[in-house]
Amino acid sequence: MQDKTGLVAFWKNYDRKNVLRYAQMADELGYDSFWVPEAWGYEIFTLLTEIAVHTKNIKIATGIVNVFSRSPGLMAMHAATLDEISEGRLILGMGTSGSRVIEGFHGVPYKKPLTRMRQYIQVVQTLLAGQRLSDAGADMWDFRHFKLEMTPVRDRVPIYCACLNEKAIRMIGEVADGWMPTFWPYNRLDEGRKWISEGADAAGRNADDIVTAPFTTVIPLPDKNQSYESARGLISFYIGGMGDYYKAMLTRMGFGENAAVVDSLYKEKKRKEAAEAVSQEMLEALVIAGEPDFCTQRLGEWREAGVGLPILTLPTDMGPEICEMYMQIMAPTS
Repeated sequence: MQDKTGLVAFWKNYDRKNVLRYAQMADELGYDSFWVPEAWGYEIFTLLTEIAVHTKNIKIATGIVNVFSRSPGLMAMHAATLDEISEGRLILGMGTSGSRVIEGFHGVPYKKPLTRMRQYIQVVQTLLAGQRLSDAGADMWDFRHFKLEMTPVRDRVPIYCACLNEKAIRMIGEVADGWMPTFWPYNRLDEGRKWISEGADAAGRNADDIVTAPFTTVIPLPDKNQSYESARGLISFYIGGMGDYYKAMLTRMGFGENAAVVDSLYKEKKRKEAAEAVSQEMLEALVIAGEPDFCTQRLGEWREAGVGLPILTLPTDMGPEICEMYMQIMAPTS
């Protein structure tokens, strides 16, 4: 049986033509899925459409798209259209993002994010299933009896949610298909899986059908210290630059003192010092680094801890040759 492995291209310094080539290579190498992020750069569904028409087998995924900047009806239209173009290969990775992006970039009030995500998912699933908006049970909107005037390829597109707190993770168990716990310590995944199971039980679902699919930083270099150094900047960016939720989650996991220092330095625009402040203990819990054989072995340990679909972060700012070499080294094995 082949281990499933995904790839994600970082949204900063995104090179569209190179990333398209990476997706084609990933398709040829047998990767399960290719994920494209969206922040305040390229628009995600256009990029995925381009990838879809230039690949054959690999799943294409939003990694991730927020639930505020598009109406849920428009998201269902996006999903149905792209799933048809890709012949049933779409995965929707969704999240709430945070007030900095939603209000500061999109100009939309950031209200009741968890309620919105739950009802947003209900609307998308209802429309894809051929039902009417008024049947979605979503009271955040004053919907009429609209339904999609086309027949989707599938009546349910898998929805994976990037959630970090207990209520949101329970919701995944109730309504979604996958959990994306980015920078969640791998040896604490059982806590999140417990909440998923509780949500699934309440909804009469099987928690084993819900995939744990974190974005996973794997850095296969002969010098382990050099590998870790390249990961520190990414971790400090997530703690200090992506809102308070990663800092809050890591604080709950026992890294509060270290996360507070990193966050403070990052917000003071001392980016180099913030990266250097990421502790060795935090690195060991959040990333995989070292020689290629070690990385492969350690990734196996993450799978045993509950990771069903590790989504490997492609190297950034290292050129296409390094990215292609990386994909070959980390390609899934039979």
